[in-house]
Amino acid sequence: MKIARRSMFVTGLTGTLFLLMTGVAAAQAASGAADNQFTANGMKYLAAGIAMGIGSVGPGIGIGMLGGRAMEALGRNPEAAGVIQTNMILGIAFAEAIGIYALVVAILIGFVF
Repeated sequence: MKIARRSMFVTGLTGTLFLLMTGVAAAQAASGAADNQFTANGMKYLAAGIAMGIGSVGPGIGIGMLGGRAMEALGRNPEAAGVIQTNMILGIAFAEAIGIYALVVAILIGFVF
């Protein structure tokens, strides 16, 4: 229960920061001044960097935990190496997919919006 509240807080904070930064960038871009254009682009790339940084923390922790637990399981039951390795690689692939989604969002923020 405590972890669910913490993850909801982090998700809400991330969303708030994203909306704040894109709103500031859009407001500054609307003014039309040359100096504001550089600021808008800077905020856009800052938002992309934050999206990638925060989006890669979860998969990094997940992959580390998967690898560590797989090594513990191999140490306890070496005969099950094939099954453990297959399941570990599958779990790592799913965790890595979340990191790739974060990369896609960061690229979209940087180049499209």
